[in-house]
Amino acid sequence: MSSHGTVVQDPVETYLAGLSRALRGPRRRKADLMAEARDSLVDATEAYEADGLDPQEAAQQAVADFGDLAEVVPGYRSELGIAQGRRTAVLLLLVMIAQPIVWQEGLWAWNQHPDVDNAVVQFLNQLVMLAGGLSIAGGFVILIATGVGLRYPAVREHATKATARFALASCAAVSIIALLLSTASSLANGTDATGLLVVFAFVVAPLLLVSRAAHRCLRLA
Repeated sequence: MSSHGTVVQDPVETYLAGLSRALRGPRRRKADLMAEARDSLVDATEAYEADGLDPQEAAQQAVADFGDLAEVVPGYRSELGIAQGRRTAVLLLLVMIAQPIVWQEGLWAWNQHPDVDNAVVQFLNQLVMLAGGLSIAGGFVILIATGVGLRYPAVREHATKATARFALASCAAVSIIALLLSTASSLANGTDATGLLVVFAFVVAPLLLVSRAAHRCLRLA
């Protein structure tokens, strides 16, 4: 506060508040980035003070050196996008790895007696297995790409958007095929709609969460 009672804003805190408002993404990664930014600004401020500037001028110079928010924010968003991509890949893998339990023959009422002679059921069963397998493989590729792959500029530049698109395509494909398979199996075996409820609870609903995470990737890409 100045001698006239006017509150003097700390340039560092004002800058960090603006940076925080501009960033959306995984909270833990955002907190790490904000801590790194704060440490850098504080260190720069202390260095300028040691050179003879008063605290206010030192903080202003530190902020000026750090860069305008319009220039700094895209880089931070890119880092948050990569973190969101990894989170999306992990969610996709967890959902897909659990699918053998959903489709295990005899485990649920709706597939106690699957009609092995029904061509449609068999085709859809193979198709959902293929889609699930590709989703799992793609998820592992994404984890590698957003890990050691980040040393390559091309991967770093496109990883977030590619992750989002792959996850959304996988979620849509697996959900649609699973619903069709459940419906076809119920019709072939003369069972009720229990299968649809199981598929919605253990396939569609979890994949909606993955889709939500993927949409966040697109916003950060």
